[in-house]
Parts: sequence; structure tokens; C-alpha cells
Amino acid sequence: MTFGKYFTVMLATAIKFFNGPIAGIVLGLTWWETAICCIIGMMTTVTLIALLGSTIQRLIAKYRKTKPKLFSKRTRFAVKIWKKLGIWGIACFTPLFFTPVGGTLLALSFKVPFFKIFFSMLIFAVSWGVFFCYLLYQITWLKDLFS
Repeated sequence: MTFGKYFTVMLATAIKFFNGPIAGIVLGLTWWETAICCIIGMMTTVTLIALLGSTIQRLIAKYRKTKPKLFSKRTRFAVKIWKKLGIWGIACFTPLFFTPVGGTLLALSFKVPFFKIFFSMLIFAVSWGVFFCYLLYQITWLKDLFS
């Protein structure tokens, strides 16, 4: 049954990074188990999206009914981060603002090579994963709420 808990945390992280630590608390995992599952969940998504990215982008373009806005708050924010910080900025803000899917697709849209995406996302998945998990597990009332 523990593998099921791990898989749930990995899946929650794959959808939105911050969901993983919360799922780990709810499922009663230790903070380091949750952190490892968050890292694996994000990096699995990053790897799959980076390898299948061009195919996914073509599918999205094929089934999109309207052409996306060229300039929106989200695209301006992403371009600003890209111009100032490059792939390291995109990777840093992926767990915070973008989803693992969105951050990876964003990096691919700027034509970043696979290994650069993987390495930079790995560094920030480990950093944010350990930080968020440890921080959330220190909030005792949150653990008591789900116990």
C-alpha cells in the first residue's frame, strides 16, 4: 500500500508541484519520503514532456479552436523571466508559478536543449521539494488537521 501513497504524491506533484507536499501530509508520509516523491514526480513529468514536447505542441495547435493571444499577462511574465534569467529562471519558477508541464513546454518553446532543461529542472525540483516539504511538515496544526 505504501507504493500507492508514493504514486499519489508523485501524481499530485506532476499536476501542480505544491500539491505533492500536501498529499504527503494527508497520506501520513514522512517529510523526506514526500520530498523524494515530489522530486521523482516532477522530473518524470519534465522528462516525458521534454521528450514528447514537439508532438504535444503540434497536437495542441491542431485541436485549438482559436489562436492564442500573442501578448497576455502570462506570456509577458514568461518572456520577462526568460530575458532576465534564461532557463535557470524558468526552472526556478516552474514549481512556484508554472506547473511542471507548463514550465517544460515553456522551456521547449524557447528552444532549450533537453539536457539543459533536465539538469536545471532537477536542481530546482530538489531545492524546492526539500524546502516545501520540510517547511510544511513543521506546521504542526496542518498535520493535526489531517490526523
